[in-house]
Amino acid sequence: VTLSNAEAALKQAKTRLEETRLEKERREKLFNERVISESDFSNYLFEHQRAAEEVEAAENNLQLIREGVSKKQTQTTTLVKATISGMILDVPVKEGEQVIQSNNFNSGTTIAFIADMNDLIFEGKVDESEVGKLREGMDLQITVGAIEGRTYDAKLEYISPKGMDEEGTIQFEIKAAMKDLDSALIRAGYSANADIILDSRDSVLAVLERDLIFEKDKIYVEVETGEQQFEKREVITGLSDGINIEILSGISAEDRVKAQE
Repeated sequence: VTLSNAEAALKQAKTRLEETRLEKERREKLFNERVISESDFSNYLFEHQRAAEEVEAAENNLQLIREGVSKKQTQTTTLVKATISGMILDVPVKEGEQVIQSNNFNSGTTIAFIADMNDLIFEGKVDESEVGKLREGMDLQITVGAIEGRTYDAKLEYISPKGMDEEGTIQFEIKAAMKDLDSALIRAGYSANADIILDSRDSVLAVLERDLIFEKDKIYVEVETGEQQFEKREVITGLSDGINIEILSGISAEDRVKAQE
């Protein structure tokens, strides 16, 4: 309907322009013959100029409706510019679908998702029993499931203040900025795991944690003193990774510890 009205308005404007042109030419002859005054002729000249402007306005309006841009405009009114440069991840609208610009009553229509693939964020979840050990700024090592044999460094930037109940356990969301991506193409939505080093030890005395003997509030190991002879010695332990545990005192590197079944 809008297009039809614009086409009709252009036809009417052209008709009026033709009428004013003929009248202007006729009045111009009378003016040259000094039959009418200059002021009378100027009125018809202005009418013709006004009719020409109406035609131009009608043409611009019709072109705006058809193409989204008029001849006088430097950019289209329907052109949506991205706020960043990057890779188009998804275009949720198809040709012919209606789109709405954002306003006070509507959030608008999303026409594309764009991301800078050199500035990626790892999103993960941590159990409530571990979240208390984390702090912002900690280093993470990211392993991407689709890329074998490589890890990526990341820095923890966000720890959710509120946990979410998932299948009976409370999970806290974390986010980390990935670093040194190089030329590897990591696609948005890849599944990944993050290893967080809470503490570490290098070149220390350690035994298998399964070889410890716990009695009340003390910890022992069985040390070989002779052929098939062992004695229990109390030890003080340090950091454990769940398999190996650091021994701070109680035995030396020369002692042979009995493996517990």
